[in-house]
Amino acid sequence: MASGKQSPRQKMINLMYLVFIAMMALNMSKEVLTAFGIINEKITESNVAVTERNSAFMAGLEAKVEEQPAKYKPLKAKADSIHELTTEFTAYLEQIKEKALEDIDPEDRNDYEAMDKSAELDEYLFQSGKPSEAGRQFISQVEKFRDGVSSLIADNYPQIANEIRNEFSTADVKDSEGVTKPYLEYNFEGFPLIASLTKLSQMQADAKSAESDILSAMLSGQLQSEVSLTNYEAIVIPDKTAFFNGEQFTGKVVLGRVDKTLQFDKVMINGNQVSSTEAGQVKLKFPAGNVGEQKITGELQFKEGDSIVSIPVNSSYSVIPKPNSAVISADKMNVVYRGVDNPMTISIPGVGNVSASAPGLRSVGGAGNYMMNVTTLQAREVTINVSGQLPGGEKVSDSKTFRVKDIPRPVGTVRGEDGTVRMQRQNLEISTIGAALPDFDFDLDLRVTGFKFKVPGQPTIQVRGQRLDDQAKAALRRAGRGEAIQIFDVEAQLAGNSSYKLKQVSPVLVELTN
Repeated sequence: MASGKQSPRQKMINLMYLVFIAMMALNMSKEVLTAFGIINEKITESNVAVTERNSAFMAGLEAKVEEQPAKYKPLKAKADSIHELTTEFTAYLEQIKEKALEDIDPEDRNDYEAMDKSAELDEYLFQSGKPSEAGRQFISQVEKFRDGVSSLIADNYPQIANEIRNEFSTADVKDSEGVTKPYLEYNFEGFPLIASLTKLSQMQADAKSAESDILSAMLSGQLQSEVSLTNYEAIVIPDKTAFFNGEQFTGKVVLGRVDKTLQFDKVMINGNQVSSTEAGQVKLKFPAGNVGEQKITGELQFKEGDSIVSIPVNSSYSVIPKPNSAVISADKMNVVYRGVDNPMTISIPGVGNVSASAPGLRSVGGAGNYMMNVTTLQAREVTINVSGQLPGGEKVSDSKTFRVKDIPRPVGTVRGEDGTVRMQRQNLEISTIGAALPDFDFDLDLRVTGFKFKVPGQPTIQVRGQRLDDQAKAALRRAGRGEAIQIFDVEAQLAGNSSYKLKQVSPVLVELTN
């Protein structure tokens, strides 16, 4: 406006101009208040959505704890603490908002243009130009949330912790004119009510967003830890579980993730439930089984969400004879005898199912037990052929030749003694005449059916049976002291196999002692 003396008309124009500017400023202020109100509505709606998202995350984490408590329980404990701090802080801010609005009729709370005064909140937070008891409590609540949450995540998520410390700092602030003001005064004193309400809603949004960021980072960190290559081990998987000398090793190397926190709900191996699980592993212990290839089948079950996930187990291993003794073979003693069942143990190390064939050979049970009878075999040698199949499918075979021999010559016995026996006359009368196979590996029962009895100077007597008859006893009574009585041509046969003809039995001499 021009200075100097003005006409009444000019003064009137200037006054109208001032009124016009004031009206413009007043309209602008009302529009700003409305804009604050609309922003507050949007922030409040957003807060509801973030709250629901955080609640869903906590519910999902609770389900994970039920599925895998060892893995997710520590994570859930920290998330619960953060959720509790956030819920307590945002609820406190909501109480402040309700306190500021308590004198406004609920039906008028959308009239943002009427919320242009600061007295409602100033009188609550300030007293004589300084923070009131409620104001000091407000600062304490901000610091409790800030320090509590940042301390919980400082070690694992330092960047988020620093952002929370900065976002919720209660330090003094310099305004646009360079004047340093206390935190509470700078943010709330003298502001229109709707602006302060919007500020409180924004603080709620910042707290809930911080909680959401932390929960997402915790889950992301857990997933990254699980898929990190540091949790993998190199596992060598051979194409078969046993190799033989001269073969080429074949197999593959794969990476397997090691999760020591994983717990199975149910483990079935070879039809039996296994309860020995620890550090994400299943401890197996059961009899190895017979020699040969054995199967391991079953399934691992664990809960994921609302369903049970089943992972099949399908593997195999080989059982070979335990090397608890040396293999020592006397090459000249590979003999089988006619007239008896010769026991045989036939096997191939590392092979379960073995078949063997030879004249007179028959199986008498599992574990490679056989019997061989070569009584009717006229040849002097017999060959046993053996074949089997390795776990990889390869066929192997071998053979061994044995000499065929007759049962050695028996010796005659009197009272179980052979050769020259000294005894009294009366003892010989009642003794049993027998036959024996000294030092023979088979325990055979020989039955005597007759023999010849010769007293020096008297005719030879043929006796039937195993004892002296009356004629032999009469001849014995005529024998003198010290004379050698001959018992020869002893007729003997195998008990239970009378068809086999034993060699001639050696004679036995009896020297009379009276």
